[in-house]
Amino acid sequence: MISNPDSVARYRRPYIRAVRYGGLAFRFNMRVLGILVVTLLLLASLSAWALTLGSFPLSIPDVYAALIGSGSEDTHFIVFDLRLPRVLAAILVGPMLAMSGAIFQGLVRNPLVSPDIIGINAGAGLAAVFWIVTGRPLGLLPPVAFTGALAATVAIYALSWRGHISAPRLILVGVGMNAALTAGTTFLIVRAEIYDASRSVQWLTGSVYSSDWGDVRNLAVALAILAPLALALMWSLRTLQVGDFTARSVGMPLERTRLTLTVLGCALSALAVATAGPIGFVALTTPHVARMIAGPMSGGVFLLTGALGAILVLGADMVGQHALPVSMPAGVLTAAVGAPYFLFLLYRLNTRL
Repeated sequence: MISNPDSVARYRRPYIRAVRYGGLAFRFNMRVLGILVVTLLLLASLSAWALTLGSFPLSIPDVYAALIGSGSEDTHFIVFDLRLPRVLAAILVGPMLAMSGAIFQGLVRNPLVSPDIIGINAGAGLAAVFWIVTGRPLGLLPPVAFTGALAATVAIYALSWRGHISAPRLILVGVGMNAALTAGTTFLIVRAEIYDASRSVQWLTGSVYSSDWGDVRNLAVALAILAPLALALMWSLRTLQVGDFTARSVGMPLERTRLTLTVLGCALSALAVATAGPIGFVALTTPHVARMIAGPMSGGVFLLTGALGAILVLGADMVGQHALPVSMPAGVLTAAVGAPYFLFLLYRLNTRL
């Protein structure tokens, strides 16, 4: 018989380590931390490889010389002006989409929910297509798409409110809103001139092709602000997954927490979509892969979700740009991978039911 409770806890959770600093205490899952470090190393290697690929191939030493400012002018131009903004945009858009998906899946306690399923991305798409087909300046396209996503979120939340937010009602309203907004987008494309329709369809596929340093700066600032806020609410998100009664019993302000998480999830997805277009299925599939590798959602698994999202978007962009006979946007590749995985998840869910 073991009389020391601490030894029992260490026996049952050998990977958990606690760190105390003043009045604050943090717990780390060393296994998740190790997986995260390996994933980040893989992402760094993939990013370095991406900088060497193109019609003008470079070696890793050439890339390194350009990054530290000792390479030739041509190499510096290729790395800094052409390739690096695109790579950085991919590894910033991916985490924002993936983290948004993790938030919404935990919020409504449904593994088949993501911003591109419940109409948030469709709101951005409708606003962006309207802006394109009406001949407005394309420089304002990102804020317009963000406004469309935000408006869709407000409409979904308002239509779902019946004194409180019910997860099933939020999903049904979101799916209906997604269908209505998609129909509106299709109507605009059909009625548009062929050139404007072509540009609209290209934007709707989702790509980091035209990303520049301004996009990278905006994405980096947004992720630096929103990711820590979402990370700080991971305990609340896990408590909500247990049920409303449990959340209330521990003193959680239920509706305020739901609203905060909804705003964070919307902001992460909308800002990513505003820059790169609706790159589909990243928000849906990546949280599943992270939970499958590292276990239930926590702060560490949330960060792992972001890292895996970066790998997925960057990998899809590399394959679409360099591995196919014809250049393909990243959104086409993520949809090709994500759609079958979505059907697999749906099959698993039906089997359990």
